[in-house]
Amino acid sequence: MRIERIELRHVRIPYIFPFETSVDRDEAKDCLIVRAWVDGLEGWGESPVTMKPYYKEETVETAWPILTGFVIPRVIGRTLDRPQEVVEWVAPIRRHYLAKAGLEAALWDVYAQRQGISLAAALGGTRTKIDVGMSVGIEPTIDAVLSRIDTWLGQGYQRIKVKIKPGFDLALVRAIRDRFGGIRLQVDANTAYSLRDLSRLRELDDYDLLMIEQPLDHDDIIDHATLQRALRTPICLDESIDSSEDARKAIDLGACTIINIKTARMGGLSEGLRCHAICQDRGIPVWCGGFLETGIGRAANIAIASLPNFTLPADLGASRRYFHEDIIEPWVEVNRDGTVDVPTGPGLGFAVVERLVDKYTVRKETFRAS
Repeated sequence: MRIERIELRHVRIPYIFPFETSVDRDEAKDCLIVRAWVDGLEGWGESPVTMKPYYKEETVETAWPILTGFVIPRVIGRTLDRPQEVVEWVAPIRRHYLAKAGLEAALWDVYAQRQGISLAAALGGTRTKIDVGMSVGIEPTIDAVLSRIDTWLGQGYQRIKVKIKPGFDLALVRAIRDRFGGIRLQVDANTAYSLRDLSRLRELDDYDLLMIEQPLDHDDIIDHATLQRALRTPICLDESIDSSEDARKAIDLGACTIINIKTARMGGLSEGLRCHAICQDRGIPVWCGGFLETGIGRAANIAIASLPNFTLPADLGASRRYFHEDIIEPWVEVNRDGTVDVPTGPGLGFAVVERLVDKYTVRKETFRAS
């Protein structure tokens, strides 16, 4: 399969309502969309960078020159037998995982189409439906969070995740338990705490949480190991896991008992597969987090979340939860039983609506093989 042409777009799609974490607040989805033409087939991928370096160091403005100046030139015109080769081609480019992930995803899409199978099947997925949960951002008041939760539970979501930070944590969790009882509940700190907060974090043990996600620094596994020994509640690592090797080391150190696999954070689907295999071998459950992706990125997440060790509900909400218009059809929908169907059509299993991609495109650039 010869990679004949690659198109890169910066798209911006307004959210239905803003999403706030302990470190940032966004009102629109900015990301990079990659389109690849290979032997008459077209594949789509998403690099879920944002405008600000608050989750990872990458942004739209860093990823664009890395892709156009380094990643795409190493790929365009080459012959591809399997998507994992892309990882080898771009390995000399250090980090820049989110940038690399979008291009690799587009080529996985092409690969699956060429095989006449779904992306989920190409990755080794076994599920036809995925349990899904909803992530609720930080709101001005606890009552506002409770209102959001009431809405999402009413739509069938099987698990609720709430963002927390010091001063917006214990009272929030207590109020959720008082209002909604024993729902499946987890919290996500997005690195907002340190070991100085140990006594406060210990109090969360009283609320029967599924997990505390990434309470400490984004690049830490040592202090997380200390914290996990002091807590009954499982710690899940997110930002700290940039590769399957990071996962192995974190597991060996006892830094967590759950891992959130966001394949883009690791550089793409291939590394996500390796991380899944390591966790499965070690008996560590995983789940699929998200970057509030467009339908293109969400489709890839659905595919990998169909693998057997993704045993916890994924952050894979319906398209209408985020956008007035998504750029795929049909939109991602949540079934009444709190699941999302895994597409069975070739590749992503969704059609990209180019008219809407054009509508939300800020800039684009196309590269052709010589």
